[in-house]
Amino acid sequence: MASTAAVAAASTVLRVHAASDGPAPAPLKGRIRHSACRWCYSGIPLEEFCRAGKEMGLEGIDLLDPWDFPVVKKYGLVCSMVSNPLVDGLGGISRAWNRLEHHDKLVEAYEQRIRETAQAGFERLICFSGNRAGLDDEQGLKNCEVGLKRILPVAEKYKVTLCMELLNSKRSHRDYMCDHTAWGVELVKRISSERFKLLYDIFHMQIMEGDICDTIRENHPYIDHYHTGGVPGRGEIDETQELYYPRIMQTIVETGFKGFVAQEFVPRRPDKLASLRQAIQICDV
Repeated sequence: MASTAAVAAASTVLRVHAASDGPAPAPLKGRIRHSACRWCYSGIPLEEFCRAGKEMGLEGIDLLDPWDFPVVKKYGLVCSMVSNPLVDGLGGISRAWNRLEHHDKLVEAYEQRIRETAQAGFERLICFSGNRAGLDDEQGLKNCEVGLKRILPVAEKYKVTLCMELLNSKRSHRDYMCDHTAWGVELVKRISSERFKLLYDIFHMQIMEGDICDTIRENHPYIDHYHTGGVPGRGEIDETQELYYPRIMQTIVETGFKGFVAQEFVPRRPDKLASLRQAIQICDV
């Protein structure tokens, strides 16, 4: 006998498919602020992507650089999560804040990016821990705390929230340090600023930990942004994967979250925008 969740999931998918073939879908409910990560649609010109995204209910686009800001503004969108700066190979996923020797260059680059973010009227900027590369987790926490506290006064002055992304080290980003919610939450507690929080990536944390809904309930004060993705494989978030996103979104709503949920799945179907439209409908609880 089919479970209630399975029946509901199938019903959601059928409604989405029907909407794509017939009349326009019903207006969004407004309880989730929808965004999408630019890199997943890099084959679509940014102007076209913004135009289509606005039509289907997006409020923002994630992971843009400052030179992209005028385009999203043109379409009444925001950059809901600004991309990290890169300097001499530093600032990306594998080489970032958990090494003291990286801090001087990162501080300079991030202070500039914080100002660029604020000048555009945007509010969130991504950051990463870096890989372990033999460093133990406690020392990594201490090093991240030291470095990030150097830029927090600037972030606080300009009202920009730095969000460290939780990523899986099991399959996608081997050896990445900020790979468990508990580690990230401990870092947020140590830094103790409203301008430093976590980017909770549902795809990555399902791979590392599972227990998504309870983890969100227990740790939501430390989370400022969410990313989606189908597990396994990071494809569409519909019936082809193991997570039931309507329930996860309902959990997020119940926490009182007012930030963005950004789609970060990689569309496998030829019509990538149809996949995005479907994902928005699935998450609009």
